[in-house]
Amino acid sequence: VKSEGPKLVPFFKATCVYFVLWLPTSSPSWFSALIKCLPIFCLWVFLLAHGINFLVSHRSASRILAGLIFSAVGDAFLIWQEQGYFIHGLLMFAITHILYSSAFGMKPLDLKAGLLMGIVSSSCYAFLYSYLSGPFTYLVAVYIALIGFMGWRAIAGMQLCNDLWTWTKLSACIGAMLFMVSDLTIALNKFCFPVPYSRFKIMATYYAAQMLIALSAVETRDEEDFRKRS
Repeated sequence: VKSEGPKLVPFFKATCVYFVLWLPTSSPSWFSALIKCLPIFCLWVFLLAHGINFLVSHRSASRILAGLIFSAVGDAFLIWQEQGYFIHGLLMFAITHILYSSAFGMKPLDLKAGLLMGIVSSSCYAFLYSYLSGPFTYLVAVYIALIGFMGWRAIAGMQLCNDLWTWTKLSACIGAMLFMVSDLTIALNKFCFPVPYSRFKIMATYYAAQMLIALSAVETRDEEDFRKRS
């Protein structure tokens, strides 16, 4: 963890810049889009700092990087969501969750975790359903299914009972849960009722989630270093 910390300093600084400037969403601009996406750009740099060869040879890391790229595009679209680009942002983040799920993998399967996430996802959609109309009735259902699946794969990797977990697997799990909290807050605020301090809650959990998921990409490198030391 100590070795990765210095590489995350730009991300923390960019996040502070976002919250300090706190640009109004009522007047979207390319500058506000840049400030919002800057922390995610820093996470690109964080992963690229581990080397192109590392990303090319490890599919999970390259897929998380690809997910971060689609996330940044989604963030930019959401700056102009009131101008009709909310669905575009939704699509970009749906692709992000597919990439993250692929990075986390399908082993171990852990059907109990899958059942739990299925219940949670279904409950969230059942609550939102009466507030949805038009294409959002179906789009939100698909999106919740995708982020729920991503959460399942992150939880399944933990293997707490078998004592096989690592700090990076824990990072992926917490990151996925925070991503779900962030997106649920967006849904509640947009479709149901105003959520107090919604923007702060959404962005704080979102940036934390992306950082933790990016951290989970360095696991394969840690395992290689451990084998070399052994």
